[in-house]
Formats: sequence, structure tokens, C-alpha cells
Amino acid sequence: MTDSTASGTAGSHGIEHGTFDEWPAELRTLFDGTSIETKTGFTASLLAADEGRVRTSLLSVGELFAPDPGTLCFSLWPQSRAARLVSKTGNATLTFVFDEAFFQVQLQARIAPLAGSPITCFIATIESGEWQKVPYARLVQGIGFEFAAGQGDAVLARWREQVDVLKRAASAAA
Repeated sequence: MTDSTASGTAGSHGIEHGTFDEWPAELRTLFDGTSIETKTGFTASLLAADEGRVRTSLLSVGELFAPDPGTLCFSLWPQSRAARLVSKTGNATLTFVFDEAFFQVQLQARIAPLAGSPITCFIATIESGEWQKVPYARLVQGIGFEFAAGQGDAVLARWREQVDVLKRAASAAA
């Protein structure tokens, strides 16, 4: 695993940053598919680009699963523009805020076909990841959300089902 950390200075405002090619332990825990109800509100932005057009999909912990340190499984709705682009190019970028830092992870992805699945599952390897934070401002969240009234239990049930599908996709791809 490559994991480097550095500090630089931008005037008197230092920046901390690091790189990785495998999930740090705390991120593996975030994406391990367990205790989803304690991780609600977390949102990652998955970006896919082709011919100058960028498409974004917002993903929750119910649509992300890291089966091992170098892999991320994610699900998208089959009809989404991002799913079509990732299928075509094999490239995606995942961005999110975690532990007061901004993360950006470059992924190489492929579809993991599963018969009868209502979602499209992708198996991605980490090409490179980086994080950064500054001491003068704490990132407390990226894009956050709350469940609509009365929707929490149904959404959590759907997320658990989707993570189970991603676990099956990861097993099938192994």
C-alpha cells in the first residue's frame, strides 16, 4: 500500500495531504457494508466523463462496498447517464468528505453482471487516491442529506439489499 502524507505551506496556511492506492483502514470500515444505519447522511459524488461532458451520481453507503483494500464495488441505476459513461470508458472518480478531509479517488471500473439485479453493479480498482485538509478550516461534510419523513426504514432496507447485491457481485468477480 502506498500511503504518503506531507505538509506544505501556502503563506501561513499549511495544507496536509496524502496519497494512497489502497483504502486506509478507517475508509474500509466506512465502506464495509455493516451498520449502515449509523452511517446515514454520508454522500459521495461519483463523476464520469467522456468527450468533455461530466456526469455526477450521488451515492450513499448503501451503494458502496469495499470487499478488500484495493477494490470498491458501487451500484448505479442502469438508465443513468453515469452508468452508461462508466460502462463505456471504464473510468470514474469518487469524491467525498471524511474525517475533516477532502478525498478524491480515481477508479478503473467494469460491470459485474448479475442476472435479475435491478441495479448495475461495478467492480472498481483504485488507481490512485488523495486527500487534503487545512488547519484553518474544518470540513464537516460534503453533500449531506436526511431521510424524508417516514422513509428511513424503507431506505435502510433497500440499502441493505443493494449492499448484499454488491457483495454477490464482488464474490462473483473474485
